[in-house]
Amino acid sequence: MITAIDTNVLIDLFGADPDYGTSSREAIRSSIHHGSLIACEVVWAEVSTVFSSENTTRDALQTLGLQFVPIGVEASLLAGRLWKSYRQKGGRRDRMVPDFLIGAHALYQADALLTRDRGFYRLGIPKLKIIDPSA
Repeated sequence: MITAIDTNVLIDLFGADPDYGTSSREAIRSSIHHGSLIACEVVWAEVSTVFSSENTTRDALQTLGLQFVPIGVEASLLAGRLWKSYRQKGGRRDRMVPDFLIGAHALYQADALLTRDRGFYRLGIPKLKIIDPSA
């Protein structure tokens, strides 16, 4: 099974979040045990903000066995369609948000998405299997 991972779960782990750190760590371990763990460029970029250097970021993510898998054309176009639909339905975010790219990437490149932001993804991408470490 291929599991895409959202930024919030990685930040739980690397930031030792007192509320979600342990459950996120266990969900990551389980995902690795059951297959592979991937992330797109948006996640890599967002996670890099918690580290002191690009090399430290790269080392930490590679130590996890996290594979870099680009978003791709189809997922990028889907993210645009989802954002447009979201805005037409009254969504208040007024710019393209990374969540749409992360969700579309997971839909095209993985079997599931490991995230604590399950409500947002269920609204935009109901076919996407969500694994929520906080549930």
